[in-house]
Amino acid sequence: MDTDTTQRTEQQRSPEQRRRELLEAADRVVLRDGPGASMNAIAAEAGITKPILYRHFGDKGGLYAALAQRHTDALLDSLRAALDAPAARRERVEATLDTYLAAIEARPQVYRFLMHPAEPGPQAEGGFDVGRHSAPLLRRLGEEMAKVIEARLDLGPDGQRLARVWGHGIVGMMHAAGDWWLGERPCSRADLVRSLADLLWGRLSEASDAADGPRF
Repeated sequence: MDTDTTQRTEQQRSPEQRRRELLEAADRVVLRDGPGASMNAIAAEAGITKPILYRHFGDKGGLYAALAQRHTDALLDSLRAALDAPAARRERVEATLDTYLAAIEARPQVYRFLMHPAEPGPQAEGGFDVGRHSAPLLRRLGEEMAKVIEARLDLGPDGQRLARVWGHGIVGMMHAAGDWWLGERPCSRADLVRSLADLLWGRLSEASDAADGPRF
């Protein structure tokens, strides 16, 4: 496709539509190349020039942030659905853990792109440091998990602080355990879910449901 044709095609699409198409193209490259996905490869997959890709996202950090938002939103929707399912609390805890692990197992290259720098070295293309950008993603997951816990459990007068501690702790546990499990596969996903739920189950099983709002 020549430059003039590419520019006319770009102008015919709405910004939202084009951005969605570019993110879908980026997803395809990430599924193939993982952390090594480059802006050149993504531009080629989308059938555009690299400057047009930069026009939409600024740089690889901007593209990473957009992909992280896309996948984090989908994951959070799935986690909330698992937490709100009509089942006993222990079953919902296990379902939530399994939802996270199933997501990283289904798309390991996407997970590695979001959580690990490209090899070799600590930095990827253009000095882009994935580790520096992945920390906000984990913080967002932790804060969202804290909101869910606070809404669903009565943790007393210091409930908000405790919910944030638990939220970030649970996300950190899922991330660390899931990262290790995805790399080594020392047990089945079901075995890991049960073991992590056992670890969480101590005080969580003793907490009272909140008086109002959805139950955890």
